[in-house]
Amino acid sequence: MLKIFNSIPRIQTFDSLKAHRNYRFLWLANFCSNTAHWLQLLTLGWLVKFLSEDASNSALLVVGIGGAVALPGVFIGPLGGVLGDRLDRRKLVIAIDVFMALLALIFAVLVQMNIIEIWQVYLYALIAGSCESIKMPVRSALVANTVPDRDISNAFATSVLTIPGTRMIGPFVGGLIVSSFGFFWNFAIEAFLYTSTVLCLIPMSLEYAGTKNEDEKFNFKRMFPDVFDGFKYLWRKQKSLSYLIILSSVPNIICQPILFLLPLYTASVLNKGADFGGYLLAVNGAGGLLMVLFISAFGFPSKRGLFCVICAFTSASITLLLSQTVWIPVAFLVLAAFGATQTAFRTTNGVLVQTLTDDLYRVRVMSVYRVVAGMIVIFGLGVGWMTDLTSPRWTIGIMGLIAVLISALFLIKVPVVRNQK
Repeated sequence: MLKIFNSIPRIQTFDSLKAHRNYRFLWLANFCSNTAHWLQLLTLGWLVKFLSEDASNSALLVVGIGGAVALPGVFIGPLGGVLGDRLDRRKLVIAIDVFMALLALIFAVLVQMNIIEIWQVYLYALIAGSCESIKMPVRSALVANTVPDRDISNAFATSVLTIPGTRMIGPFVGGLIVSSFGFFWNFAIEAFLYTSTVLCLIPMSLEYAGTKNEDEKFNFKRMFPDVFDGFKYLWRKQKSLSYLIILSSVPNIICQPILFLLPLYTASVLNKGADFGGYLLAVNGAGGLLMVLFISAFGFPSKRGLFCVICAFTSASITLLLSQTVWIPVAFLVLAAFGATQTAFRTTNGVLVQTLTDDLYRVRVMSVYRVVAGMIVIFGLGVGWMTDLTSPRWTIGIMGLIAVLISALFLIKVPVVRNQK
């Protein structure tokens, strides 16, 4: 009997949270910040839909919001990577979140005064996307600065818990508030969450951050050479990560617009409103939450590269399946499975980046991922245009087919990714 119990793997989900005080502060900060982000994405999408009800290009405008959030990652992401590697990472995130709290309050006032216009919503999306393109890779690198090397995999997996968890909470609550009280309270709550992030980060210290010498500190004249140095490091020393970045286009660029299309899919295919759109996005988050709980509890597969490829292929197949889904219970199941596979890919991929990359280059490498993810702007415009010409179902089907073909190519033809452990 004892042998049976000894063979059961030990649940290790919260090991890093229990062991490291500074990591607990970071985890709480990430929880608040990610909740604000998902609340923001739902609010902006439905606000644009509300403001563009009579426009002939309504679909393009709604999907374009997701692109506007992602666009700054293409241009600002690499520069943000240099800032994150050269400046104090904690202070940088605090400064950005103070600014975002003030911006959310300003927009709450504009909505309350009923003087909000579509161009202002797009401006907000561009500013928020600029801040996120700097902040997100920095927050990822902070994980490795708050725990020792032996705990990085567990800490990163536990940190990712905040993404699907908040993707479930933020849209669920936000959808209910929009339907019941309007958009003002969503922006007000967003400001509160960014303020809470700052309060969590103030007492945190970076006990496992390396000490920067004079050559490693920020120098404006060296900013662009530092950017190219990051790309050079990635291609010459971490070629398997370079291919993983290309593979990441499947979940992050081709399949991701499903979430931008949800307002249109919910309204035109399922014939439901903003509250139901929030439920669908919340179920998507629930699927991701269950997956990351499983990974953080029992660890990663031995061949993490192969696992990434399988997750990308599965996510692509689910996208194709959603295009044929018109029944509400099936839509819930499909979106939950989509969230699970997306989260599994990003968590495993993120751990590979954290463990294979030197600390001096961590934020710059993560920023390259943001650059690739930012290409969703171009793809998103195509998605919006195609949806205006056809329908959400046709567009999602084409997205799924493209993603299946690319991920199948990696599964068959790219062993350097499949064999990465």
